[in-house]
Amino acid sequence: MKALTWHGKRDVRIDDVPDPVLIEPTDAIIRVTSTAICGSDLHLYELLGPFLDRGDILGHETMGEVVEVGADIRTLQPGDRVVIPFNISCGTCWFCRRGLQSQCETTQVREYGSGAALFGYTKLYGQVPGGQAEYLRVPLADYNHVKVGHDLPDERYLFLSDILPTAWQGVEYAQIPTDGTVAVLGLGPVGQFAARIARSRGHRVLAVEPVPERRAMAARHGIEVFDLDGDTPEQLRDLTQGRGPDAVIDAVGLEAHGSPGISVLQQAVGLLPDPLSRTVLEHAGVDRLAALHSAIDIVRRGGTVSLSGVYAGDADILPMKTMFDKQITLRMGQCNVKRWTDEVLPLVEDPADPLGVMDLTTHHAALTEAPDLYRKFQRKEDGCIKVVLRPGAADSGRAL
Repeated sequence: MKALTWHGKRDVRIDDVPDPVLIEPTDAIIRVTSTAICGSDLHLYELLGPFLDRGDILGHETMGEVVEVGADIRTLQPGDRVVIPFNISCGTCWFCRRGLQSQCETTQVREYGSGAALFGYTKLYGQVPGGQAEYLRVPLADYNHVKVGHDLPDERYLFLSDILPTAWQGVEYAQIPTDGTVAVLGLGPVGQFAARIARSRGHRVLAVEPVPERRAMAARHGIEVFDLDGDTPEQLRDLTQGRGPDAVIDAVGLEAHGSPGISVLQQAVGLLPDPLSRTVLEHAGVDRLAALHSAIDIVRRGGTVSLSGVYAGDADILPMKTMFDKQITLRMGQCNVKRWTDEVLPLVEDPADPLGVMDLTTHHAALTEAPDLYRKFQRKEDGCIKVVLRPGAADSGRAL
């Protein structure tokens, strides 16, 4: 089959690789009909290469059709249409039963002290082959799927794999008061959905984003948008009686604009031999913290900062005095996809499309175009906000 594989920093390629096969009786194989490029895929493209091997298959936003099931599978059969959550969880352990599927005890990557395994996401999270491919092996498939109907297009459902529940969790964690205001930093795909979800709940949403096309998209959904400049914090305070928003959602993460010194460090890490660079990434402060520092600055006293953006450094310096003095609540973490599915799925299937899932994708392409689209997405060129790839596996000649 064809798959998008990692070969080095900013070097991803379409390769011919072996088709996946059933390894455990709890596995299933799906034919991928749609797969997306996620903002966190860009961390692999740019920074986290020391935890990847050449030829690793990337991608963790995937849906498709079941083509083969293991002997112990009870809830799936060939022909079923499914979305695959990006985190791999068992559904029965202590954490899964409490809605913390991203901490699943069955799939935790204990070698690196990490939570649940993820599709297509480095040794830190299990090095499980990802879904930017024609076929995908799904472990623990009885639980690791969301079964959907056949009537609506893929795009209605695909974002249930990651970014839509991630945004939902970000809003939940923000603890916005009933009549409250939330600021969203970053209007990439997760920020777009977080802003829309908060707006659909009746909150006032102030969103900060330096890219004009992303601001324009959010404005279509009733979001008040602001460019990123030195006056932005004061603007947001002026709009909230001088106090600041009740909550701030950081939808940017480790590759924020600003923090030039850390940007240089991130570039230098990529030049080190893998063992040394892994040590730096595991023990140094390698995150650009501009967005997080802005969130802490902007949020009102007694407010909440919710982190949906990914951070990776273990020695990042935070303004603890300010956080303590302002009595800030900080919530964060990998999304627990299955925890939110039952709440989000009816909104996705609503004919009115209240979250605008059909107004997010800016680029549809064949899987073979993925390397070029990784470049465009990282550089924010050509109005690129969300990329959906169609592998076209029906012509791959897989024998079943």
